[in-house]
Amino acid sequence: MTLTITLTYCVLLGLLAVFQVLLIVGLPLGRFAWGGQNEVLPARLRLGSALSVLIYAVFAAVALDRSGLISLLPAPADVVAMWGVAAYLLLSVLPNLASKSRDERRLMAPTSLVLAGLAIAIALGW
Repeated sequence: MTLTITLTYCVLLGLLAVFQVLLIVGLPLGRFAWGGQNEVLPARLRLGSALSVLIYAVFAAVALDRSGLISLLPAPADVVAMWGVAAYLLLSVLPNLASKSRDERRLMAPTSLVLAGLAIAIALGW
């Protein structure tokens, strides 16, 4: 089951990365991200989206390591790192819920919660 959970988690992160790239190139999807204030993101938020893509890649690598599919971190650092990722993702639900954008609250809050749940499952070794 760990493999299925990890792959689902990584696919979801990949979809979010694609979404962030679409924001970076200027597609009018800003109502779903960064507070929903801008349909097309200004340069500073595009940089934030680029950073998000890098963070998603690190999060995926940590999950793949924790699941034993790659080896980057020594044990128990992989477990500690995965719990850190899970905590970050769980906390990320809060700003999505607090967003002034109804679209962001409806799409990103549940997405963040699902990612956090998958990350917790991976951290637990399920």
